[in-house]
Amino acid sequence: MLDLKTINTNWTLFLDRDGVINHEKENDYIYHYGEFNFYEGVREALQYLSTKFGKIIIITNQRGVGRQLMTEDDLLSIHEQMLADIEASGGRVHKIYYCVANDDAHPNRKPNAGMAKEALRDFPDIDLTRSIMVGNNLSDMQFGRNAGMHTVFVKTTDPKQQLPHPAIDLAFKDLAGFAKALHDT
Repeated sequence: MLDLKTINTNWTLFLDRDGVINHEKENDYIYHYGEFNFYEGVREALQYLSTKFGKIIIITNQRGVGRQLMTEDDLLSIHEQMLADIEASGGRVHKIYYCVANDDAHPNRKPNAGMAKEALRDFPDIDLTRSIMVGNNLSDMQFGRNAGMHTVFVKTTDPKQQLPHPAIDLAFKDLAGFAKALHDT
């Protein structure tokens, strides 16, 4: 079980993007930064979380590129501008991993743990047993479990998620709620 009191800068925070950092478009994709809207309190939460975690990594499925509804350059432009806004607010993200595959069996497509393995190659000091995956879907939680991480579910897009759930360690209304709980411990 996840005890927030044990978290320090030896821990790594893995975050899903759509539905955690920004508002998710229902049954569609974010095609350009004009459509990208941070959830209220996310930039402040990331500023605080940057002081608590040694590394912050974003892990995101981006099938819109694989379906050729947008280009990889479009996606990279969104990420570049998002990172600039996060950094301007005092937060930091060490790296973004994304999977554009359409095939659910692709090793990098969540819930498969491929993107966690990529992060381990790039940052060999990451300890997945001292890592948390924050997401708004059960596939995010399964990704965390498959990679050996703790999991935090945010109810932004699924407030009726049944709890307790074997794939979910803790649940909060949103990322800001998780940051506040961590701050208050």
